[in-house]
Amino acid sequence: MIKDSEQNVSPAPPPTSGRAKKTIIFLLPALIALLLLVTPVPEGLSPHAWHFFAIFAAVIVGLIFEPLPGAVIGLTGIVVVAIFNQWLLFSPEQLADPQFKTANQAFKWAVSGFSNSTVWLIFGAFMFAAGYDKTNLGRRLALILVKFLGRRSLTLGYAITFADLLLAPFTPSNTARSGGTIYPIIANLPPLYGSKPNDPSARKIGSYLMWVAITAACITSSMFLSALAPNLLALALVKSVVGIDITWGKWFLAFLPVGILLIVTMPLLAYWLYPPQVKVNEQVPKWAASELKKLGRMSRNEILLLCFVCCALLMWIFAAAWIEPAMAALLVVVLMLWTGVLSWNDITSNKPAWNTFAWFATLVALADGLARVGFIRWLGQEAGLMLTGISPTVATVMLFLAFYLLHYLFASSTAHTTALLPAILTIGAAIPGIDMPIFCLLLVTSLGIMGIITPYGTGPSPIYYGSGYLPTKDYWRLGSIFGVIFLLALLFIGYPWMKMIF
Repeated sequence: MIKDSEQNVSPAPPPTSGRAKKTIIFLLPALIALLLLVTPVPEGLSPHAWHFFAIFAAVIVGLIFEPLPGAVIGLTGIVVVAIFNQWLLFSPEQLADPQFKTANQAFKWAVSGFSNSTVWLIFGAFMFAAGYDKTNLGRRLALILVKFLGRRSLTLGYAITFADLLLAPFTPSNTARSGGTIYPIIANLPPLYGSKPNDPSARKIGSYLMWVAITAACITSSMFLSALAPNLLALALVKSVVGIDITWGKWFLAFLPVGILLIVTMPLLAYWLYPPQVKVNEQVPKWAASELKKLGRMSRNEILLLCFVCCALLMWIFAAAWIEPAMAALLVVVLMLWTGVLSWNDITSNKPAWNTFAWFATLVALADGLARVGFIRWLGQEAGLMLTGISPTVATVMLFLAFYLLHYLFASSTAHTTALLPAILTIGAAIPGIDMPIFCLLLVTSLGIMGIITPYGTGPSPIYYGSGYLPTKDYWRLGSIFGVIFLLALLFIGYPWMKMIF
């Protein structure tokens, strides 16, 4: 006999539904490619350029839905294009040249991304992050700030913000920086106030701290070129599509007034808009002090790493004319290996670094291929015709708003950058009178702050969203509010500032 309570239990979904969804996601990139390949070639575009775009679009869809790791998706796209080069990569004129060795040229193009300096800079910066983790230097810096600023909830919010700010210039992954270093520390703080996850007590202080942490990660990700991996990809795409170089110092200076304003006011804004119930607590600084005692004095490796990363920062800012930034990063990696800060096993076993290295390299090559086959030039011409008569300022604002708000459709800043940045840059370049250096800076410096708008907008977002301290409705509401604040700050403060100094 079935009990009444059992009669009300909803039937479990059929197990085949989950498998069917996975199958659809797995086949989706191939379906997109086939759909575009059978679509008539647009007027004015070469067939091989359209076919290349079909493969590129399939790769982007694959990166968005990730039926396989990003590196596998990128490598698949490169291999397909290189093997079927006569239909995808080369023009009829190139193929008609008897001196043109298609197989050799296709291979050179396929591996061209692996010689890109930005890709090696990303790899080197991942090694810096490994050094922070292995030596405990990142944890120590965060605890010091908590020790001195953690008595009040508001100053604790500033401590979290400044901890992220200190780590950001040297950590290309905001997931590693915020999710791997900041979050493990602040997750220990709410219980000291009796604030528990998935409980009404979360609002005592836990909700406030988690929101400040994810917001700080987004701000610092825009503030420094080296604070977010897609920033470095964006730099390579800007160079490839419109031929403009953006240095570390220029990026930092362009975002400086917006960054300072947001860093200084954001913990206070969160304190007003999402206030903690507990304002003061004496236990937090004591806890941080006890954790620092457990760490003991700075180790030899911590001191060495601190010196190395400071040297790298100085070279990135002041010595770019004499030493390539990627080479400066590799120099520091070599020094870490020779001094024992990292071992060779630390290098070879760093799966995230190698995974990022592989798919960044393939994406750089694929983005370069769009320009190589003439697709970018055609897109620019078509966009220029559509936007004829629009003033440069209005066009700049319209394209920027579209680029920013379309992030709602992406669960990856990298996929967003790869899919939209080349197209937006091309459209902007086709508009007479638009200030391309300023337009490029406006777009690329928005990549970090736009991550705040959704619970999946940037790497650390799912970590804080899943902490139990940020309910779904609160996250979406606050994401919209802070997303608008960040957007307006960049438009009404950053944009005029960039026009004035550059």
